[in-house]
Amino acid sequence: MPVLCLLHTTANAQDSTKAEWLRKQQPDNRKDSAELFITKKDSSVVVKKDSAGPIVQAPIHSPRKAALYSAVLPGLGQIYNREYWKLPLIYAALGITTGTYIFNMNKYRTYRDAYRIRMDGNADTVDDYVGLYSDAGLKYLRDGYREYVDYSVLVFVLAYGLNIVDATVFAHLRNFDMSDDLSFKITPTVINNQALGFCLKVNLGGSKKKSVNSLAMAAPTKW
Repeated sequence: MPVLCLLHTTANAQDSTKAEWLRKQQPDNRKDSAELFITKKDSSVVVKKDSAGPIVQAPIHSPRKAALYSAVLPGLGQIYNREYWKLPLIYAALGITTGTYIFNMNKYRTYRDAYRIRMDGNADTVDDYVGLYSDAGLKYLRDGYREYVDYSVLVFVLAYGLNIVDATVFAHLRNFDMSDDLSFKITPTVINNQALGFCLKVNLGGSKKKSVNSLAMAAPTKW
């Protein structure tokens, strides 16, 4: 009996030694060695635990910050996204619309004041367009440039809004997982608990596996 106990203890020691050697040879695929995502209110960080080094924290690109920066100062969100080549386009669009607004506003005020002088009924006040434009002509020019002022403001607001939308969208795309893991497979399924059919499952890839049942075909039950 003591001999059997000794043999059993020796066998257990050998098994534990062999198991420990195998664990050292195999890579650690546990969850604590994978990437952990910690989400905060305004920003997020990716925590990467490396078995050969300390924990590394890398900031995730924040679309909210990009939108806020672009709203405060046009082009600042693009700088945050590191898309510097868009700055000339943004400031060209905003500069052209601002210049157009100033030009139309000056013209509107000029024809507005001339029309007021023309229609005040005082013979001692004469506008600069006597003999050049009629009363109806001055009124037409005043109203026309007033519409151009409104259009200039509208285009400026659109350009400003597109600046914010562009920064937000491309900040989202920087965090988008461009995985090549795209596949599909056909599996049997039951449709409405009545008929057998086939289901097409499409794998969209990414860090989380997503399957979309895009097609289901029922097989005939009677021949």
